[in-house]
Amino acid sequence: MTQRPSQYIGTDYALDVWQRRKYIAIIAFVISLAGIVAITLSLPNLYRATATVLVERQQVSEAFVRPSVTAELETRIQTIDQQVRSRTRLSGIITSLGLYPELRGSVPMDDIVAIMNRDIDLGLKGVEQAATGRSATIAFTLSYIGRDPEKVAEVTNRLVDTYIQQNSESRERQSSRTAEFLKQQLTDLKRQVDDEERRSSDFKLRHSGELPEQVEVNLAALERLNTQLRLNSEYQIRAIERRERLQQQLSEMRTTVGLPDQPPSPAAQLVKLEQELVELRRKFSDRHPNVISARADIDDLRARVARSSEATAAATDGPAPPSSVSFTKQALVQSDKELTTLRSEETFLRQVIAGYEGRIENAPKRHEELERLSRDFNTSRERYEVLLKRYEEAQLADNLEQGRGVEQFRILDSALPPRRPSAPNRTWLLVMGLAASLAFAFAAIVAAERLDTTFHTVEDLRNYSNLPVVAAVRWIPTQNHAKLRRVKFGLVTAGVIAGLGIVAAGGYYVASNNEQIVRMTARGRG
Repeated sequence: MTQRPSQYIGTDYALDVWQRRKYIAIIAFVISLAGIVAITLSLPNLYRATATVLVERQQVSEAFVRPSVTAELETRIQTIDQQVRSRTRLSGIITSLGLYPELRGSVPMDDIVAIMNRDIDLGLKGVEQAATGRSATIAFTLSYIGRDPEKVAEVTNRLVDTYIQQNSESRERQSSRTAEFLKQQLTDLKRQVDDEERRSSDFKLRHSGELPEQVEVNLAALERLNTQLRLNSEYQIRAIERRERLQQQLSEMRTTVGLPDQPPSPAAQLVKLEQELVELRRKFSDRHPNVISARADIDDLRARVARSSEATAAATDGPAPPSSVSFTKQALVQSDKELTTLRSEETFLRQVIAGYEGRIENAPKRHEELERLSRDFNTSRERYEVLLKRYEEAQLADNLEQGRGVEQFRILDSALPPRRPSAPNRTWLLVMGLAASLAFAFAAIVAAERLDTTFHTVEDLRNYSNLPVVAAVRWIPTQNHAKLRRVKFGLVTAGVIAGLGIVAAGGYYVASNNEQIVRMTARGRG
């Protein structure tokens, strides 16, 4: 049959097609609707139980106690969610509560755990913060879907308890580990601080007198020693002058009493050299070569004078000279002893002065070394004080965690057994099935009309052939035709009834206990 011209397509044509194809449309509509109704009514009911958990913030202000658990709440909830959804925990819940009895024994536990993971749903609830524009979580919901309302509520409450317990254990474990870690670090740093303090103390003891803070004391002591050295030099000059006078008197006495003159004794030579040394010191420093040479000669003469003094003392045991000469000799011996004492004191003073000068010269070097030790010690001590403060804060936070005064989860609404199933939505499925049945009926009409090659009107014949149409003869039904029509109607009716039964049975077989279809239709609506 050729395409019908567009001018013939209209209401009359539609009514004409409906008259011819109405039974096909009705059968297609009824069969498709029966299958959809059978599937819809045979789908299992799924119940969803939901519990709401409130996130209570820290009860003590963070200005007083800074929490040691600083992870974002959303991140922590997701971490806990993954821990709760682990195979070990879910398999324990499945076994203890007897979930999925139709699958256990025939399906591996890993697949059952995957199914339960799919049935659990976690949703975060938050409020938008005006300062940051981010959403802050204040609560979250946990839901579980299944066939048994009582079992669904029990599983949901069990999961919520696991979330709360896991959060408390996680916070306590993290705060305890933080405190233990800081304690270990504090112990190691305290040992380091003690070692550096001990090294600094040993350095100060080892270089006592050369420290920077002792420079002023050393300078004052050096000035006093130099003053004593000058006084000692003055005392030696006076002693030498007194000795010269005594020697002169002794010489005069020898001449008076008729004693022979003797050549200059070592003592006289020593006096002369000491006078020269005094003059040299007035012109040069103690490091001048002439001063050093003069001091060496004086040391040699002093040894000779000491030997001559012993000889003189032995000579006094002989015949006694006149009393004035004896007195002068005794005074001369006392003068020698005084000079010896002053010279020993001078040597000691010069050694002490050299020591103080060495201390002053070493002070800059010791200052640099002490600065390096002090810098390391101060750095370690500052780190120790900062770490000690953090450890105390961690201890307070740990005590706060143990006392549940920090952020924690509290059940706001426990899960109750649902009264109505959450899926499937049969009303929506029936409406969609009705629309699909109407569309299927319309498609059947169009398909039947396309596949039919007979002529139904004179216009169809004229459009197909150029031959003129003489007359149109109406259909004249006969008795045999009426009988055949009744038989055909009965067969069609029986076939439709059988088809309806088959479709209904097939729909029940497909939809009965088939949760997958329920979940697919539920996701399709979402």
